Amino acid sequence: MKIQIITLFPEMFEGVLNTSMLWKAQKSKLVQYKLINLRDFGLGPRKQVDDVPYGGGDGMVLRVEPLVAAIQHAKSSVTSRQSLVVLMTPRGEKFSQARARQLAKLENLILVCGRYEGYDERLTKFVDEQISIGDFVLTGGELPAMVVIDALTRLIPGVLGGETSVELESFSQPGVIEYPHYTRPEVFQGLKVPKILLSGDHAKIEAWRQSKQKKTK
Repeated sequence: MKIQIITLFPEMFEGVLNTSMLWKAQKSKLVQYKLINLRDFGLGPRKQVDDVPYGGGDGMVLRVEPLVAAIQHAKSSVTSRQSLVVLMTPRGEKFSQARARQLAKLENLILVCGRYEGYDERLTKFVDEQISIGDFVLTGGELPAMVVIDALTRLIPGVLGGETSVELESFSQPGVIEYPHYTRPEVFQGLKVPKILLSGDHAKIEAWRQSKQKKTK
């Protein structure tokens, strides 16, 4: 799978993409990440990517021309294969585990990160969908993009290794949060591991785990 990220701050991704599971996915050639600097598509000698909003108001708005040029550049690197273009925005559909599973099956994904006061609304005509990670506002789309990348990359076969563990995780069943886990030591500052987990009775352990799963509202 190839994931391309259009951003004004590619340096924000370096540590995340080159650490732990995401680094492993690249090393195993299961995923390829490509950072595209929006500034490279800026206008004029100053590489301008934003401007004041029509109608007045505070802040600056990302111009549509650099954004669309960056998207077209990303698409050109995956010729003959369709790419899904996703805009990270609080106005988008709420991201979920189910959507992460769908995205993990794609060959090519392009994530567009907004910044400043927002983006020229005409950009929405050049993206396939819009995604939000929650009902709050961040300074840009970079952190939401990292969340999406992490969530879908771990679902790609071979990334985690233990494929059954993915099936048992929180939200793998709609609206269900996984049961609690324990490991050594058996007792820590008077806090004990539930006896049932030490019993060796796998049927009872499974029943206990099922009973401890929580359902979200």
